[in-house]
Amino acid sequence: MNQPLAYVHPGAKIAKNVVIEPFTTIHNNVVIGDGTWIGSNVTIMEGARIGKNCNIFPGAVISAVPQDLKFGGEDSLAIIGDNCTIRECVTINRGTIASGQTVIGNNCLVMAYAHIAHDCEIGNNAIIVNGVALAGHVVVGNHAVIGGLAAIHQFIHIGDHAMISGGSLVRKDVPPYTKAAKEPLSYVGINSVGLRRRGFSTEKIREIQEIYRILYQKNYNTTQALSIIEAEMEATPERDEILDFIRNSSRGIMKGYSGNY
Repeated sequence: MNQPLAYVHPGAKIAKNVVIEPFTTIHNNVVIGDGTWIGSNVTIMEGARIGKNCNIFPGAVISAVPQDLKFGGEDSLAIIGDNCTIRECVTINRGTIASGQTVIGNNCLVMAYAHIAHDCEIGNNAIIVNGVALAGHVVVGNHAVIGGLAAIHQFIHIGDHAMISGGSLVRKDVPPYTKAAKEPLSYVGINSVGLRRRGFSTEKIREIQEIYRILYQKNYNTTQALSIIEAEMEATPERDEILDFIRNSSRGIMKGYSGNY
């Protein structure tokens, strides 16, 4: 905090053991938690709420006003949880009147040059790889991985433990536990490697595989597949999560891979 080459507004609330490197600017109405490191040439603007033990690398801009022509200057927030790493030149916009906040959970990694737009909601332990662009109002689940240079349409919902291939154009919702790739974006299996790493049993992985086999590989339409899954598969938290996700999808879910692209 005794960095003479950084500017910290007197109204900012900086906790103990925060390191602020030279040429960084921290505006009014900012809160930063214990043990966070902020690299040089970072700009943290009004409405930022940054948790404990985060690392924010040079060139990042946190809590800039939304790139939304409807934004009217209303007070809003950009909230980053604990133990997050925000790499070089990441941009995270604060919310609009729609929700009032952009939120990133705990233990997230946002790699260089990614953009997270207004009113997005990122779960815990998510990884957003270099150059990813999230439009406004996107929801990303816990443990989701979005590959480099992917572009995510506004209002898209990406489920827990989903994995999206680099360079993808995401126009439809991506259900939990799945892998998504190809163009147009399609189901290409479940994220079995990620699930094993996170402690899912072989039996649980097989259950999830069977649910998506019915949905994507049995030539049923979505309504038929959901009815069969509900009638024939034992009720479990994972089954119900998948059913609820698909039934609540406002944009519709991605299709199965057909080989034609």
